[in-house]
Amino acid sequence: MSGPLLNLPAIRAIYRFEMARTFRTLAESILSPVLTTSLYFIVFGAAIGSRMGEVGGVGYGAFIIPGLVMLSLLNESISNAAFGIFMPKWSGTIYELLSAPVSFVEIVLGYVGAAATKSVLLGVLILATARVFVPYEIAHPVWMVCFLALTSVTFSLFGFIIGLWADDFQKLQIVPLMVITPLTFLGGAFYSINMLPPPWQTITLFNPVVYLVSAFRWSFYGIADVNVVVSAGMTLAFLALCLGVVWWIFRSGYRLRT
Repeated sequence: MSGPLLNLPAIRAIYRFEMARTFRTLAESILSPVLTTSLYFIVFGAAIGSRMGEVGGVGYGAFIIPGLVMLSLLNESISNAAFGIFMPKWSGTIYELLSAPVSFVEIVLGYVGAAATKSVLLGVLILATARVFVPYEIAHPVWMVCFLALTSVTFSLFGFIIGLWADDFQKLQIVPLMVITPLTFLGGAFYSINMLPPPWQTITLFNPVVYLVSAFRWSFYGIADVNVVVSAGMTLAFLALCLGVVWWIFRSGYRLRT
């Protein structure tokens, strides 16, 4: 008689360990991003937003909420997942994990599932914090939750890849600080790309973060810079690419056996 398809106790053990680490570092994991986002609301939403008109029929303070959530969500998803798998590599305990009767699917589900859970919780906290500063409505709440979860899972998986690739602590910060944050600022987090000159609108479409912010903003206000179907398709394509890379890493042993 065959056993279960997945080793659920192993997945649960990895997941609970990673979630426990979050609560041990609550200030860094949750409070710091929420406070940073609150400062953005104060500066951009109150100080600057009060002097700006509506964007797409939405007040500027409310308009930037989806972008601010994405800014925190992408960085935290990547950082949590990357650090979670990097620490076993750094300490050498990953060899015990690789030699245990645990498949790479179960390892990914444990680490990525925990990182995505943290990111979703953070996104919910930021949305609750935004209520303090700006009144807003969510036009499509179900789609908002779907895009929030999809983005968290996709970029947690991307962070997992970075954690496997990195061989020192500095490399863990390269992609979030040098790539993701600039792309988010240039991806319509604080403005509509329709406000840009036509040549720059075309160039901006090569920024993958544009599709994330656009789809998430659509779920709030029903307005989008890019067709929401295209945005969802781009996100799913990136998710599939990340899954393929993770499968190749575990199949080849790249950066796992050194």
